[in-house]
Amino acid sequence: MDKQSLFLYAITDSGCIGERDFDREIENALQGGVTILQLREKGLTTQELTEKAIRLKGICEKFHVPLIVNDDVEAALRSGADGVHVGAEDMSVARIRELAGKDFIIGATAKTLEQARNAQEQGADYLGCGALFTSPTKKDARPMTPKVLQTITASVDIPVVAIGGLTFDNIGILKNSGVSGAAVVSAVFAEDDVKAAAARLKERLRDVLS
Repeated sequence: MDKQSLFLYAITDSGCIGERDFDREIENALQGGVTILQLREKGLTTQELTEKAIRLKGICEKFHVPLIVNDDVEAALRSGADGVHVGAEDMSVARIRELAGKDFIIGATAKTLEQARNAQEQGADYLGCGALFTSPTKKDARPMTPKVLQTITASVDIPVVAIGGLTFDNIGILKNSGVSGAAVVSAVFAEDDVKAAAARLKERLRDVLS
């Protein structure tokens, strides 16, 4: 997994996008500098998710940006997405690797050092760690301290993406954390100008992670 691809990791949320054209806002985010996109739309069937992923895959390819599907391994494989991101309660990383092969990107959520090491051992390509702050999209997420995040990044060999309520104003918390990038939802897709929000956030992230 190319660490640079994880730098600005955008996660979709139709609730944030609202009445605006979903596909157009995805393209705006990519134009603004998003480096990897995760399709995360709760409540869709596997077929609906597959169809949406096929459309987004075409958009992502124009910008040479990987497309990741959240949770649904079948939809990810059927759509031709570049990978899948799973939590501890989903299909195991080891099983996904058996099904999908070595070139398929597998991301895993890790809230503890034990989960992080286990995901790496099973063959995960990257970790998503958080939540650093409370988030409108995951209000029940348990917070992760910066110290725990630093411990995880120092203890694994695969790249780590920080997640959870990160915004332009608070992303400075990632300074010296060892992460390869930041995953955001509302900080991009809830903004009126998605393209400008992505570009501004990417520039801020360069300052923080340099």
